[in-house]
Amino acid sequence: MLPLTSKKEIDEQFRRRLRLLISAVSIVFLLLVGRLWVLQVLQGERFTYLSENNRIRLRKVPGIRGAVFDRRGRLLIHSPPSFDLLLMPEDAEEPEVTLRRLALLLGRDEKELLGALAKNKFRPPFEEIILSKAIDWRSVVAVETHQMDLPGVSLRVRPKRSYPDKGMNAHLLGYLGEIGPAQLKALRERGYGLGDEIGQFGLEKMLEKHLRGKNGGQQVEVNAIGRQVRVLHQVRDVPGHSAYLTIDRELQKTAYQALDGKEGAIIVLEVNSGAILALVSTPTFDPNVFARGITLEEWQTILRDEMHPLQNRAIQGQYPPGSIFKIVLAIAALEESEIEPETRLFCNGSLVVGNRVFRDWKKGGHGWVDFHKGIVESCDVYFYQLGQRLGVDRIANYARMLGLGVKTGIALEGEMSGLIPDTRWKKKRFGQRWFPGETPSVAIGQGYVSVTPLQMATLMAAVANGGTLYRPWFVRRVESADGSLIQEYGPEKIRSVPFKKGTLGHLRRALRDVVNGARGTGRKARSDLVEIAGKTGTAQVVQMRGKIIKSEQLPYSIRDHAWFVAYAPSERPEIAVVVLVEHGGHGGSGAAPLAKKVIERYFSLKGNQVALSDGRETSEQEEAHAN
Repeated sequence: MLPLTSKKEIDEQFRRRLRLLISAVSIVFLLLVGRLWVLQVLQGERFTYLSENNRIRLRKVPGIRGAVFDRRGRLLIHSPPSFDLLLMPEDAEEPEVTLRRLALLLGRDEKELLGALAKNKFRPPFEEIILSKAIDWRSVVAVETHQMDLPGVSLRVRPKRSYPDKGMNAHLLGYLGEIGPAQLKALRERGYGLGDEIGQFGLEKMLEKHLRGKNGGQQVEVNAIGRQVRVLHQVRDVPGHSAYLTIDRELQKTAYQALDGKEGAIIVLEVNSGAILALVSTPTFDPNVFARGITLEEWQTILRDEMHPLQNRAIQGQYPPGSIFKIVLAIAALEESEIEPETRLFCNGSLVVGNRVFRDWKKGGHGWVDFHKGIVESCDVYFYQLGQRLGVDRIANYARMLGLGVKTGIALEGEMSGLIPDTRWKKKRFGQRWFPGETPSVAIGQGYVSVTPLQMATLMAAVANGGTLYRPWFVRRVESADGSLIQEYGPEKIRSVPFKKGTLGHLRRALRDVVNGARGTGRKARSDLVEIAGKTGTAQVVQMRGKIIKSEQLPYSIRDHAWFVAYAPSERPEIAVVVLVEHGGHGGSGAAPLAKKVIERYFSLKGNQVALSDGRETSEQEEAHAN
C-alpha cells in the first residue's frame, strides 16, 4: 500500500507547475510583443504600403484607338472589344504553380506563360503582366469558372485593333505592335506603359498621335486573390481621332483581286491632285496577326518567306522600267529639238554601237519610224537612236525633272529613290567615264536605270494634267470622336514642268493609240467603257545576249517584269494607273489587262460612262491586224 502524499507536498507541486505555466505564458507573450514590435515599428511602413496596395489597386483602362474610313465612309480599321489574360504575381503565393495550372486548364504551352512572367520580373510592383491578348471565348469562360483556383489571374476588356480586309490594305494601313523594352524607355514620358501598343508601320505609325486614344483608369478594391470587389474611383478613357482617307475601298479591292497570285503593285492616282485612290502590293500579310500579338514562330515564317510579303513594292520595289521609260526619251527629244514629230529614223531590227549589237524586240525591224509610230509600236531601235542623240546627261536631267531618281515624299516610311545614272554618277560610283555603248540600254529603261511604281504613277499623272507633279497623299482629314475637324490635308504641288507647246499633245496622241490603235502594244487595255491612253513596258531581269528567248521559256525568277502605265479618259484625264507584275512577261499581255479592270471599275463606281472619242481606229482591217 502506497503512502499518502502529504498536503505540503501537494501544495509544492502545484506551485511548481504554476511557475512553469507562468514562465511559458510570459515567454510566449514576450515573443508576441517582440514580433508585433518588429512588424509595427521596424517594418510597419512597409506592411502598411503592402496592405493598402493589396486592397486598393489602380487599373488602366485602355483608350479606344480611332477608326479609319475610306473616301466614301466605309470602314477600313476599327477596335472592337476583346479580352486580355492578366497576371498579378503579388496576388499569387506561387505564381509559377498558378501559371502551370492555367496552362493545363487552357491547353496552352506552360513555357509560353512562364516566359511572360520571366520577361517581366523587373517590372514595377503591382503592375499587371499581360499573358495573352484577345483570347477566345472558351478561355474566358474557363478562367471565370476556375477563378478560385487561379489567384492573381484576371481578365480585362480591351479594344482590339481589327482589319476587316486583312491583307488587302496592309502595306498602306500598316499594323500595331506591342511596345518593346527599348521603345518603352523612350515612350514612358509620353504616357505609354507596359503592354501598350503603338503604330509600327504604315498609316498606323504615321498618324499615331491622332489615332491613339488616351488611357483612363480605375481605383478598385480587390479581395485576397486579386478579384475585383468594387470600383472606388474612375477616370474615363478618351477615344482617339478618326481618319478619313482618299482611298476607295472598292477600287482597292478590284486592284487587289487583279493581282491575286502575282507579285507586283497597282497604284491609282487622281491626276489633278495626286490623291491616291488605290495602292496595292502583293504578296501581302495579315495585320490582324500583329494586332493579337505575333508569335516568334510566325514572325520567323514571315521573315523567311522568299516572296518578301512585308515589302511594299509600290514604294520600295526598284525595277528597270523598260519601255515605259521611252516616255521620258520622247519628251526630252522634242523639248531639246533633236527631232520633229515627223522625223523618220530607220529600224532594220538592230543597232550597232562600237562592238555591241542592240536588238529590237521585233525581228526584222519596223522600217521607217516617226515619233508617233515609235511610241505606238514601241520601236527599240528608234529610241536607241534618240538616246545617242541626247546623251545620258540630258536623259537624266529630264528623268529627274519628271520625278524619277528621287523620292516622291509620300508620308510612308521606307520609300526608295530608284536610280537615274549619268556621267557624274558613274565616275563617283565606279571611278570610270561613261561609254557611248551604255546609252542605248538607258534609252529603253534598262542598264543602271531603276524606278518605283509610285514614281511612274506621278510621272504619268503629270503627262495627263499638263506637266504638274503632285506629291502623292492618302489622308484627307482627321476628326475627333464628336466629329470636330482636327486636321485637313490636300494637294501639294512639287513643281510644274514648262513643256513646249505641242510636246504633250504629240505624246498624248501617241499614248492613246498605244491602246486604241491597230498596231498599238497595249491593245489588251482597250475598253468599251472609257478611252484609255497608256504605254507598255517589258523589263529584262537579266541581260540576254545572242539568241532571243521568250520570257515564258525562262525560269520564273529571271522572267521579264511586265509594266503598264496609263491614264483615262484620254481627252480629259481623271486618273493615272500603274501596274507592275514581277516576272509577268510582256507588258501588253501581263499588265495591260489588269489596268483595264481597275480603270473600268473606277468609272463604273463613278456611274458616268464616258463616250469614246471619234479618233479611235475601228476599221475591220485594223481590228483583224490587232487580233
